[in-house]
Amino acid sequence: MTGCTSRLAPSPTGALHLGNARTFAINWALAQQHNWTMLLRIEDLDHPRVKPETINQAREDLAWLGLTWDTETAIQSTDVAPCRAAFRTLASSGRVFPCDLSRKEVQAAQSAPHDNYDGMRYEPTLRPADAGRPWNEPDETRTWRFLVDDREHTVNDQISGTHTFNLSHSIGDFPVWTSQGPAYQLAVVVDDARQGVTDVVRGNDLLSSAARQQAIAAALGLDSPRWWHLPLVRGEDGRRLAKRHGDTRISSFHAAGVPAERVIGLLASWCGVGDQADPQPMDAAEFAATVEISTIPTDDAVLTARNIQWLTDC
Repeated sequence: MTGCTSRLAPSPTGALHLGNARTFAINWALAQQHNWTMLLRIEDLDHPRVKPETINQAREDLAWLGLTWDTETAIQSTDVAPCRAAFRTLASSGRVFPCDLSRKEVQAAQSAPHDNYDGMRYEPTLRPADAGRPWNEPDETRTWRFLVDDREHTVNDQISGTHTFNLSHSIGDFPVWTSQGPAYQLAVVVDDARQGVTDVVRGNDLLSSAARQQAIAAALGLDSPRWWHLPLVRGEDGRRLAKRHGDTRISSFHAAGVPAERVIGLLASWCGVGDQADPQPMDAAEFAATVEISTIPTDDAVLTARNIQWLTDC
């Protein structure tokens, strides 16, 4: 797997926490082990939630942990011309259609509960009569949805194996362009392709996104990367790590004088290295030399009160 490229892609919607750090550390370790090129890409297209002050903080947190990168790409929102070109290609080939319905209107049309990322599906009955026709001058001030096929999409994951998704049944036609510009699903496909990303390492909460991104890539005639979807870190209540579990920000541990080696040691213990009840401090180089992707537990990691005590008792 030499000659490959991956990316650390923090989203500046909040500070990096221990769960993010674990995913980034494993990604970085894989890059070190296989001599991949590593990019840093700031993905800031979630406009209402973006906190600009967290952009530099993300860089500082990664550097403090010892997670380095070979090059940094332009901040995503400052370089959308390739996404615009891709959107126009999709429009001219009839793969997208305009949608002026509000979220409330889409939700009101639900025929049944659906198991997807936000509990909502764009019902096929909502499609306009001319969905599928080419648009040579698409109005970029509107929302445009990708026209999904009613078929199974296969995602081959390097960690969890083969998965199938029927996007028509789970999520329906999804946005690729909004009045504010490219939506995440389109931008990540375009940026990964043009930046030569061959391997994407991220949390398994984004596994279904891989199916959407593969569908877009196929419509654009692009190859999809290899996928590596990792188990998440959860609190003791079983919920995904968040503010409700206390301050788990990397910057807070740094400011409190916690050595980076303690944080890395805890991350390693969640990756099957040593005893989770008794982590051992280590630096990023030791982490990369020790962690093996094949022995990372398949269950989600759990941040405990004892973990926090171990971090801060130093």
